[in-house]
Amino acid sequence: MINIRPHYRTVVLSDIHLGTSHSKVNQVSDFLSSVDCDRLILNGDIIDGWSLRKSGVRKWKAEHTRFFKILMKMMENCGTEIVYVRGNHDDFLDSLIPLQFANLSIVKDYILESNGKHYFVTHGDVFDKVTSGMKWLAKLGDIGYTLLLEMNSAYNRYRLKRGKPYYSLSQAVKQKVKQAVSYISDFETVLVEFARNRKCDGVICGHIHHPEDRMIDGIHYLNSGDWVETLSGLIEDENGEWKVVYYTDMIESEEMKGKESALSIIPVAS
Repeated sequence: MINIRPHYRTVVLSDIHLGTSHSKVNQVSDFLSSVDCDRLILNGDIIDGWSLRKSGVRKWKAEHTRFFKILMKMMENCGTEIVYVRGNHDDFLDSLIPLQFANLSIVKDYILESNGKHYFVTHGDVFDKVTSGMKWLAKLGDIGYTLLLEMNSAYNRYRLKRGKPYYSLSQAVKQKVKQAVSYISDFETVLVEFARNRKCDGVICGHIHHPEDRMIDGIHYLNSGDWVETLSGLIEDENGEWKVVYYTDMIESEEMKGKESALSIIPVAS
């Protein structure tokens, strides 16, 4: 059975948070190793500078280096254009922006042209009143989020022992707590209005770890999710169609292909 690697016009990933203990770097590396694309947009919070400042290089591991080696192979072997959009956790890049080197660019934001449409690409932190205006409160919230993830890890180890699937506490909080739901809605509204004012047809962001693909008041709103909990990203196919993809769905699909391949070589009794 021939396994054909999928090819996409654009892949967008954000919020990988390399340098934190909760980053799913092996999974995102596996994902990138399994696809080809013309353009890869790394939409902020790829390297978690906040975490690395506190812990130093001891948090940098071999799997983080592997991630960047995969990026270099994509540029060298496939000619992939990589656009790294600065986020709030990798704000150490501010001194480099704008930077263009071969087919790698580091920018604050980006305009993506696709099938005659224009998308404003931003990590999104500058549209977050807490992150942009009250950085101390954002860092306090980051500590709380990290503690919630620690609780989530312990809870899911308990569930795993009992054969139960992964459950995200923070996603449940975002969906059920009124203030969190209102925060996400306000964030989306501000971004959509900004894209409209920039004469763009859509906006692509990250930051809030909440993958999304929908129309809001005539503007195409896309959020690339994260690689801490949802393990999600965005893909644009050859026809310019966008879709949210999940690593878990990809794994299930690969497992199904493996079963089909195994069945195809089982000899049929005569």
